Amino acid sequence: MKHLVAPSLLASDFGRLNEEITLINESTADWLHLDIMDGKFVPNISFGFPVLKAVQKIVEKPMDVHLMIVEPERYIDRFLDMGASMITVHYEVCPHLHSTISQIKSSGAGAGVALNPHTPVESLRDILAELDLVCIMSVNPGFGGQKFIPHTLEKIRALKQMIVQQNASCLIEVDGGITLENAGSILRAGVDVLVAGSTVFKSANPKDTVSKLKSLSMDTLKV
Repeated sequence: MKHLVAPSLLASDFGRLNEEITLINESTADWLHLDIMDGKFVPNISFGFPVLKAVQKIVEKPMDVHLMIVEPERYIDRFLDMGASMITVHYEVCPHLHSTISQIKSSGAGAGVALNPHTPVESLRDILAELDLVCIMSVNPGFGGQKFIPHTLEKIRALKQMIVQQNASCLIEVDGGITLENAGSILRAGVDVLVAGSTVFKSANPKDTVSKLKSLSMDTLKV
């Protein structure tokens, strides 16, 4: 499967929301990634339902919703009503993870689990077969524009091995610090979905940057 590119709206200019989303609609991006932050699980607040409702009216790409919030199960139905195609919750805040994943999947949306940099991929061994996506955080969540944590590559390889061993079908997504310079090594490690925020929205030509990320091929990637 060709890898997917999911620009992160967090890095966009919210004063030009319509234009920024239209830009993504017209690009070769596969998904629009939306980081929902509550100021509790992560030390930042991003945007909530009013902004998401505005996004829903404009966006033509599937919405990849990443919940960086405590008690995500309380809000899943509302995010589904807003048109989320994929909902990802954090392992670190879900004491009844299987139940939360079942809640998402029963609605017809894809269900994902995100892991913070310090959380081992082994934590997902007993639920991996139930997941549609695993999001590996390659920065500490809460703020955009951070540098990629190199150890993430080892986590990706370990997760890929687990997926193969279990004959699971979930995608591996990586979120944080992805650039045109390091995307090749990240994809070679086994990633299926690249989340890129500042690299896309802060570039001189965002649509061209998305195309460059999308056009990377396994034949030309360097280790």
